[in-house]
Amino acid sequence: MADGSQDARSIRRLEDGRFLTGHGRYVEDIEERYALHGHVLRSPHAHALIRSLDVSPAASMAGVHLVANANDLAADGLGHMPCLAAVKPMIVPPRPALAMGRVRHVGDPVCFVVADSAEIAREAAERIEIDYEPLPSVVDGRAALAEGAPSLWDEAPGNLVYRVQRGDHIAVAAAMKNAAHIIEVDVTNNRVIVVPLEPRAGIARYDAATDTMDLELTGQGLHGIRRQLAEFVFKVAPERIQLSAPDVGGGFGMKNFLYPEWILLLWAARRLKRPVRWLADRAEEFVMGAQGRDIAATARIALDGTGRILALDVAMVANLGAYLSGNGPGASVVAASTAQGGVYDIPAIAVDVRGALTNTVPVDAYRGAGKPEANYIVERAIEAAARALGRDPADLRRQNLISSFPHRTAMGMAIDSGDFVANLDTAVARAPGFEARRAAAKMRGRLRGLGVACFLETSRGAPNEGAEVRFDPDGSVMIAVGTESNGQGHETSFAQIASRHLGLPIEAFHYVQADTRAVRSGAGHGGARSMHMGGAALVKAMDAALAKARKLAAHLLQASEHELDYDRGRFTVRGSDRAIDLASLAASAREAANLPDGMSPGLGEHVLNITDIFTFPSGCHVAEVEIDPETGAVDLLRYTAVDDYGRLINPMLTEGQVQGGLAQGIGQALLEHTVYDPQSGQLLSGSLMDYTLPRATDLPFFDIQLVERPTDANPLGVKGSGQAGCIGAPQTVMAAVLDALRPAGVDRLEMPATPARVWEALQRVKPGH
Repeated sequence: MADGSQDARSIRRLEDGRFLTGHGRYVEDIEERYALHGHVLRSPHAHALIRSLDVSPAASMAGVHLVANANDLAADGLGHMPCLAAVKPMIVPPRPALAMGRVRHVGDPVCFVVADSAEIAREAAERIEIDYEPLPSVVDGRAALAEGAPSLWDEAPGNLVYRVQRGDHIAVAAAMKNAAHIIEVDVTNNRVIVVPLEPRAGIARYDAATDTMDLELTGQGLHGIRRQLAEFVFKVAPERIQLSAPDVGGGFGMKNFLYPEWILLLWAARRLKRPVRWLADRAEEFVMGAQGRDIAATARIALDGTGRILALDVAMVANLGAYLSGNGPGASVVAASTAQGGVYDIPAIAVDVRGALTNTVPVDAYRGAGKPEANYIVERAIEAAARALGRDPADLRRQNLISSFPHRTAMGMAIDSGDFVANLDTAVARAPGFEARRAAAKMRGRLRGLGVACFLETSRGAPNEGAEVRFDPDGSVMIAVGTESNGQGHETSFAQIASRHLGLPIEAFHYVQADTRAVRSGAGHGGARSMHMGGAALVKAMDAALAKARKLAAHLLQASEHELDYDRGRFTVRGSDRAIDLASLAASAREAANLPDGMSPGLGEHVLNITDIFTFPSGCHVAEVEIDPETGAVDLLRYTAVDDYGRLINPMLTEGQVQGGLAQGIGQALLEHTVYDPQSGQLLSGSLMDYTLPRATDLPFFDIQLVERPTDANPLGVKGSGQAGCIGAPQTVMAAVLDALRPAGVDRLEMPATPARVWEALQRVKPGH
């Protein structure tokens, strides 16, 4: 097991020097002379018709350069924002950058004001006169699909945009018929508001000479965003739009997508021929930044008389919000289906997923994106089965774990490696003495609970990835990868890969990312794909560069290629003192006269790694909680994670990723409660005064054990670690909470297990209540 603090691979992050000394460069740090400032006027209603709109009081203000509404965008021929999720059949209602005639959630953009300053723009927006006619709203996914619910779109009757069935429904029905036990559970994976430290921001510029639009933004998947802007919105060649991102202060998936503000910034800059900048405030992010999760599910699990699982049947309703975000449906349909069944050997699985439109902020991928939801369902189901059958939850899990590899799941996923039994046994063994701690807690009037749960991540994200290596005249080596960091430490980990592979000091490399001019292609961040997809692409690019270098070295040293040895950046003719290093080869390669026949100048190579293979990070987690029955307060006292992420590049960075994911998963389980008023559709948890994020005091010291079982899915043997903590924590914490409450008579509770919810559950089971 890797000890992140002692392993020689665990070097400190190279980028931290500038971050800790205030030299990070974020969008808001960028000075742009003569830039104008944008402000978005948003709907105060969850659902309303726009009866009239008068912008003249705002447009006549001094310092105001532009006040735009949907008609202005349409007059310029701008198209709608697409949804590119691989879900078919699917209804995609139109989504212009500004609402056209009707608003469908609080925060829906209505007008865009551009002025000399942000203050003037905001004041001008307040002068716009709009007559709204409020309409009935619906905020719950299941309620939206019920007969008689308020309708959001004529294009989507009954608010249903897709119904997708996957798996083997016939086999599941047969297994259910022959099962000794069928356990049914209803679970909700609660909606979360995504709160990266840095809100979204952008600066748009227009170059009239080349008719090119440029956008610096807080983004994660720039090539994909550019494609949507060029192909669907502005309808121009991709090279006419260039995107770049400086340092990005967190994202967790929500910065992967095209937003109305990116369209508005580019359009305004082109129209005014002036730079235009915009910075969201936190209140705007709460009502416009893509939110996560929000899936209600009913699961039935069938078991034989010995406790073997025969089948799993899952019916899900995904609350997608008022519009389909760029990949919103993908989480509930595509990603979730890859992880259904988790780490268990379940012969038959059937899934029925319905997508519902509601008067809420659109939902899209949030750390894990479908995999947390799928794992939560099966883990809650098997936990309920264990309790119903009087079995120890860990023992029932152990009995049903996949134990031989390779293994093909009932959903068609080919798991190549792992040891799920060892993960569970190791995790459980690290929490001895629980019954004594439970008894001591009881003496103090507290309820103590232990939760054990497993997870399976299906790591890949988008298929394919590109990387480039280039040897610069100053002796440094540029490495450019199409994945993009927003805090993960890519500047360090990719340099470590390159340093080990080429045998050069880590200081020799400089990392380039998130720039459509400097990086030829890329699918960005998401799906724990950076090392699996981007790292593999980088290795292949370096191998291609080394093959070219070997050929040139043989030519210059007057030897055959097979006579050359390579070590620490230097080719040597075996058995002689003739040698040449990479820097010298790179310099020689710039001159055509030095090259052998058929070789193009330069050692640099770009490689597109074509692959759609998944990797399968896995683990088992154990949590202990203590509950004060008088207040409902839950204290998370112990947390153990035994995780397999394949071969590790930098164990310390991996452990940091796991800690962050655990914090977010624990936050969802215990604290983060997104609340929309069911009558008005107003977001009641619309600020950090009303929406609780986890703090250091809410978390214990984590006991994290990293097990390295390499995969053959990529040349690095890595499996991906960015999402797994978020996938494993919710079910583990909820199992512990319910274990603590069960002696008091509580056997059902939904996330988040806030003090109010826990207290109310305890009151309901009191005699006479």
